[in-house]
Amino acid sequence: MTADQKKPGLDSSAPNEENIKHGQIDILDRRSEQGEDVAVQFLAQLDPAIMAAPISDTEARRVLWKIDLILIPLIMVTCVLAAVDKVIISNGAIYGMETDTHLTGNQYSWVGSIFYFGYLLFEYPAALLIQRLPVAKLYVGMVFAWAVLMLCTAATQNFAGLATVRFLMGMLEASVFPISSILTVMWWKTSEQPLRVAFWFNQLSSVFSGVVSYGIGHTHTALHPWRLLFLVLGAFSILWSIVLYIFLPDSPVQCWYFSDREKFVCLERVKDNNTGMEDKTIKWYQVRECLLDPKTWLLALFSLAQNIPNGGLVTFSALIVTGLGYSSLITTVLGIPTGVLATVWQILLSLIASRIPNSRCFIIAVSNFVPMACAILMWKLPRSNKHGLLASYYVFYTYWAPYVLSTSLPMANTSGHSKKLTLNAIFFIAYCVGNIIGPQVFRSTDAPSYSHGYEGLLACLVIAIVAISAYGVLCKWENQRRDL
Repeated sequence: MTADQKKPGLDSSAPNEENIKHGQIDILDRRSEQGEDVAVQFLAQLDPAIMAAPISDTEARRVLWKIDLILIPLIMVTCVLAAVDKVIISNGAIYGMETDTHLTGNQYSWVGSIFYFGYLLFEYPAALLIQRLPVAKLYVGMVFAWAVLMLCTAATQNFAGLATVRFLMGMLEASVFPISSILTVMWWKTSEQPLRVAFWFNQLSSVFSGVVSYGIGHTHTALHPWRLLFLVLGAFSILWSIVLYIFLPDSPVQCWYFSDREKFVCLERVKDNNTGMEDKTIKWYQVRECLLDPKTWLLALFSLAQNIPNGGLVTFSALIVTGLGYSSLITTVLGIPTGVLATVWQILLSLIASRIPNSRCFIIAVSNFVPMACAILMWKLPRSNKHGLLASYYVFYTYWAPYVLSTSLPMANTSGHSKKLTLNAIFFIAYCVGNIIGPQVFRSTDAPSYSHGYEGLLACLVIAIVAISAYGVLCKWENQRRDL
């Protein structure tokens, strides 16, 4: 066995419901139990003739196609909107938000960081809500609530108001990815999940936000463009919450646009997922073992270091581009390719990892040299070479794919339910802390060159490469020792 080889009974392939959102294992288990209760009631009342008829391959494919056609867009658009709410702050900044809200010093950096304080603090309460409330209704409620906060953002007048709204938005969005994972488990077989997750776990938010921002940049109203930007996105999110309310069911058996036969086929398709088979008893010796395991902290260090660039770019991306000499309007368009490039690179690395067994740690480490080289170029290239700086900025967005690939490692190389939960929780905390630190690496006082920010990005990527390499070596050494 090698560094990232999966253990028996664990799926360590490209992103699935266990590795997309950290710490959601017991949530999936409990939702599975609740879903089984609803399914049992449905089957008890179902016409026996419907259950007796065999399910042909043609019928199964037709039902899967219907699920894909309706459910994937619902989840994907919701996740894109959630990501847009994070990144749009950067476009707001180039449209005058800092001036209108009287931000001084590094207050703008804290506006970026505070989102993840809310995200981190509300993760556990969000998990409790997911366990106790109808999952689709909670999804709708969260989308509607953050849409209202988007509208409120347009009315903020100072740092306190802006920071408060961003903190609350972080709280609300803490449930988005766990619920998306649960919906994926609920509707698709294990073998089908990686491809479906690839649709909604993407970086296309910059495409959507860029198009909307560019359009708003051409308007001439009494409202400043950044306020109009938040109003438009908030209104769109409210409309989207209505679409979700109409079309997203709490479970397959509660889907109004499926016939009873189609509901039965849905249940039969996913009955072998076995999401509720784990032992849910906390074993404290496993928790202690996880805390004393150096691999735990190497993986946490990687997650933290890899996400510092993410937190910085989410908040400062548009300001970096305007710092190259481009107008605010052109900057909104120039941000679009970053999402396309990041998504394509993510898919490419996932395909390579799926075709080369036991290669993830190596691929993660090697692929990080690409954004590392770009960080050096952004740091050292003369400011007059703005096309070279812009190209380096674009390619730097390949930093996200290694992190996505790493999210399966805690599950693939860890045995014991309690140890998995502990490691996933630590991995998630490191993710949030990295995104909190990220905006602090880019200081408003360093504008427009942000040279210290690029130094910070370079240091983080070096740390990430060392951490993931050491993690891989330790895993390989332990597996070789175990096989002796």
